[in-house]
Amino acid sequence: MAHEHIGSEGTATSIARDGGGVTVDVVRGLTADQVASRIASGQTNDVPDRASRSVKDIVRGNVFTRINAILVVLLAIVLATGSVIDGMFGLLIVANSGIGIIQEIRAKKTLDALAIVSQAKPMVRRDGVAVPLAPKDVVLDDIIELGSGDQIVVDGEVVSSSALEVDESLLTGEADPVHKNAGESILSGSFVAAGSGAYRATKVGGDAYAAKLAEEASKFTLVHSELRSGIDSILKFITYLMIPAGALIIYNQLFSSGESLGPALNGMVAALVPMVPEGLVLMTSIAFAVGVIRLGQRQCLVQELPAIEGLARVDVVCADKTGTLTENGMRLSELKLADGSADESVIKAALAAMASSDPRPNASVLAIRESLTDDAGWGAATAVAPFSSAKKWSGQSYGVHGNWVLGAPDVLLDPSSEMARLAEEIGSTGLRVLMLGSSNLSVDDVDAPGVVTPEALVVLEQKVRPDAQETLEYFASQRVAVKVISGDNAVSVGAVAGSLGLEGGDRPIDARELPDDQEKLADVLDGATTFGRVRPDQKREMVAALQSRGHTVAMTGDGVNDVLALKDADIGVSMGSGSPATRAVAQIVLLDNKFATLPYVVAEGRRVIGNIERVSNLFLTKTVYSVVLAFLVGITGVLSKMLDFEPLSYPFLPRHVTIAAWFTIGIPAFILSLAPNNERARSGFVPRVMRLALPSGIIIGVTTFIVYVLAHRNHDLTPEQEGTTALITLIMIALWVLAVVARPYVWWKLVLIGGSVAGYLILFALPFTREFFKLDPSNVAATTLAITLGAVGVVLVEVSWWVSARLHGEKRKLFTTPDDLPGEHHHAEASK
Repeated sequence: MAHEHIGSEGTATSIARDGGGVTVDVVRGLTADQVASRIASGQTNDVPDRASRSVKDIVRGNVFTRINAILVVLLAIVLATGSVIDGMFGLLIVANSGIGIIQEIRAKKTLDALAIVSQAKPMVRRDGVAVPLAPKDVVLDDIIELGSGDQIVVDGEVVSSSALEVDESLLTGEADPVHKNAGESILSGSFVAAGSGAYRATKVGGDAYAAKLAEEASKFTLVHSELRSGIDSILKFITYLMIPAGALIIYNQLFSSGESLGPALNGMVAALVPMVPEGLVLMTSIAFAVGVIRLGQRQCLVQELPAIEGLARVDVVCADKTGTLTENGMRLSELKLADGSADESVIKAALAAMASSDPRPNASVLAIRESLTDDAGWGAATAVAPFSSAKKWSGQSYGVHGNWVLGAPDVLLDPSSEMARLAEEIGSTGLRVLMLGSSNLSVDDVDAPGVVTPEALVVLEQKVRPDAQETLEYFASQRVAVKVISGDNAVSVGAVAGSLGLEGGDRPIDARELPDDQEKLADVLDGATTFGRVRPDQKREMVAALQSRGHTVAMTGDGVNDVLALKDADIGVSMGSGSPATRAVAQIVLLDNKFATLPYVVAEGRRVIGNIERVSNLFLTKTVYSVVLAFLVGITGVLSKMLDFEPLSYPFLPRHVTIAAWFTIGIPAFILSLAPNNERARSGFVPRVMRLALPSGIIIGVTTFIVYVLAHRNHDLTPEQEGTTALITLIMIALWVLAVVARPYVWWKLVLIGGSVAGYLILFALPFTREFFKLDPSNVAATTLAITLGAVGVVLVEVSWWVSARLHGEKRKLFTTPDDLPGEHHHAEASK
């Protein structure tokens, strides 16, 4: 049981804990000896970070994969036959694992370094001094100070409270902040909505509430990823297909064709290896890891990897005005005294007193504090009402010096008054306006603010970010809607948005007039872009309304009033200078505090996802044609027994399928996966990929089989020439699939395709490579047949591509022009 000594203001001054006789001075905090004792006892908050995998987990995750397991089995079979050269595909195991491990460790280092910079550091009292510490350095019984926007890092008990209000919605779902008095418990994972205070850590490490939630949630650390789940589904289906295909080929090689065990096993492996899209998972891992590293170089912390996929789908960005379109800092422009108000010196004294005694001033109060440096001499406030986004005002009482409130004019003033009209007129120029008034009630009264007498308008000047207009133009060019959602006066918000050329910015809407019904709210959001006087709960409702219309919403914010909307948005983006609570719930943290970084973030998401989809077409086309060819050859073996005709062996050696993938998939896929790509991602990844891969794969498989059958019927050809003939046809059509996937063309893509063609011409032309890979194109008739049917296959692939585009209403262009990529002039670096 703990014993408390209570001071004159109802605040605990010291706490004695039984079971050790330890006494904690809540004013001075723990001593160095007490901290050392708790560290030695393991009473620390050192909880493992589940956001970043350990190196051991990264190695295990990249080595022990489904694809590697399949390839190892097939490699063992080939090596058992004594054909080491045909086991070259085994190098894919090393490449897949090695490159994946290297890239993910690089991404981990980038994330870990940025996470340390972004980490919330609570103010902890030690030996009478409040110092910022990393959460893991907090120990049991530490006294931790609290201010607006601070995240509660461990469970504890409040020891002092100055109108302290804690938002526990992230834990309980209850949106209303809870007032906390000294002696009441407080849970980690919540955050301070208003007021200030301090609390004693009672549960640290794995015992804390948030840590238990994290441990439970760690089983589901990856948010839904359509891309990841789509690829997993494809891999499972391929695994199941390989069993009957392998059985058919073995039956055909051993029993129909009468081959010995070695060649039969080689033929089976040659049929099964190309079915495995071995590079697809590798390219996906590389693309995600490189995306993380590139964003890290722009001081952008990706806290959840699937957020990159979400970024690619974003079509609405909800942004605050302050800190987004305008600079965070402000300056006091002027004071406009009300008629009959107190003397200007009293007004300045009241403002100076309120600003100097605020323990956690916001940007407005900081601007006042910097301009009014003279000490008012009023002493400590007798009552305090901290600012909150819900009520839009703050206040302090100073006994004989009166009760003073500072807040939004349109909330505290009669809308029909001359003072309210003047405030709106000033706000319409883009300036921020606050009203200072005196009240007949103490600010902590339940009926506060009571009757407010206007004393002065406090005019603050905000500087528009120099890159704000260019950023808005980029989003407009990329068909991403921007909604400015601010707690400021709607007229002021509209003036800033309008000056930046935001469409509809000059027609702001006051959020107090918005409907409660989600459907009606969504209708308003569809037609308007700028909103003022938005409450925190309304921000959340606006995000939900946009999502109800099928939009993928990114929410940017830096204040405690943005937390709920950030959490509910598809992608939450926090500024690095934002409150610890906003940084904790956001998937993306812009450490440089620049709204202009967001286009690069969105562009990187599009590049990653668009390129993964592009290269998926190549890998899955190979899988389809390999399955088709394996089944066709296998079925002929079964039918040959029934219909008494000569069976067919599998046409290729494992080394043939290895080189077939070199220049049609392997090297081009790697380059394409890192290329610029500005197309917004859409849902339906698997069906869209299969629309090209399925018909193209069937065309390649069937055409190659026909060529092989015709070559086999020519008894003048050797088995090597038969296989080479089929391989030429396969490579020709596969190269054309690459040409289709690479569209729209730019110069480097044409060079890539030309280089791939040249690579195969060299392989078939040089005596050494012909000998090494067992290629024999010397029979002119057979090679002519291969080229002719290859051309037929090329035409069929092209026709199927255009038909698919027409049926699904997709825009198809052969060449990229500057008009195709709007925004590139201003943001070319986004795709470099």
